[in-house]
Amino acid sequence: MQFLKTIIWVIALLVVVGFAATNWNMVTINLWAGLQADIKLPVLVIGAFLLGFLPTYLILRARIWSLRRRLDPSPAAVVGNAPVVRVPPVPEGEPRANQ
Repeated sequence: MQFLKTIIWVIALLVVVGFAATNWNMVTINLWAGLQADIKLPVLVIGAFLLGFLPTYLILRARIWSLRRRLDPSPAAVVGNAPVVRVPPVPEGEPRANQ
């Protein structure tokens, strides 16, 4: 399964590199108040993709983390629910059982 995952990532990387190599030209973007910005097309496309993808990905990871935290019993809760065994102290002059 790891092999397929690696192959898919390599193919995706090759597609992005191929797109960037064939479209490496300047694009003029009209901003507000007559302001213009010249930017390379692959930078613009990859930046727009990340601007939409990263918030969604971070929300997904936070939700998964929250659900796992809610469903998995924590070690503190397991220890807190365990019965307490109290051993009475041995007085000073008496021999201990394990000696």
